[in-house]
Amino acid sequence: MEERSNVLNLIIERLNAMLGAKDYTEETKYADIGMKSGNYSSMITVLEDEFDVEIPFMQFRRKLTIGESVDYVCELLDE
Repeated sequence: MEERSNVLNLIIERLNAMLGAKDYTEETKYADIGMKSGNYSSMITVLEDEFDVEIPFMQFRRKLTIGESVDYVCELLDE
C-alpha cells in the first residue's frame, strides 16, 4: 500500500509542477486538466527514473484518471 501512495504522490507532485498547483485526486480526469503528449512523456520519465520500471507510453496515455494510472504503474512494479 505504501508503494501505491508513493506513486500517487509523485504523480500529483509532477502535475503540480507541470500544470500548476490544484487539488488533484485519484478521480481527477486527465482530459479535464489539459494533459498533452509532452506532459505524459515527462510524467513517464519521472516515474521510470524513480521506480526503475519501463512504462509503455500508449498504455499509460489510455488511462483516464490519476487513479487508473497509479494502479497501472503498481501493476508494472509487481511484475
